[in-house]
Parts: sequence; C-alpha cells; structure tokens
Amino acid sequence: MMYLSSGKERSVVLALYIIENNATVRATASRFGISKSTVHKDVTQTLKNINKSLYLDVKSVLEKNKEERHIRGGEATKQKYMHESN
Repeated sequence: MMYLSSGKERSVVLALYIIENNATVRATASRFGISKSTVHKDVTQTLKNINKSLYLDVKSVLEKNKEERHIRGGEATKQKYMHESN
C-alpha cells in the first residue's frame, strides 16, 4: 500500500498506473489500498480538471475495460467452477 498526500497527486499516480498496466478500477483500488469509488472519482472528476490529456488517456483505458468486463467475468466464473470440480 502506498500513501499519497493530496487528491491531485493521487489522481496523477492512479492515472499513470491504470495506463501503464492497462489496469481496472478494481485492480488499481486494491493495489493502492483505497476504494473503487475513490479511484473512479480521482481519475474522472479530479483528473479532468488538472490534466485533460492524461484524463483522456485514462478514459480510453476505462472504456476498453468496460467493453471487456463481460469476458473477464465469464472467465472468472469458468475458473471458479473448474476449481470446484477438482
């Protein structure tokens, strides 16, 4: 877990993490020990006001993740049942 002092600083760090790792909001929240709603608010609302370019980059990753979430969910369910049958 990493402590980040200000909301603005945190927004930039979270955005860079999401972009560099193609990470989901959930994975980012887990990595930094904060809530999903905090991550989402920081990389949408706060970041939009302080770094528009970075905001647009994060937005594209989040939109891609949203389009693919049904695939990740299906894969998680498949793994769960494969594990239970063994």
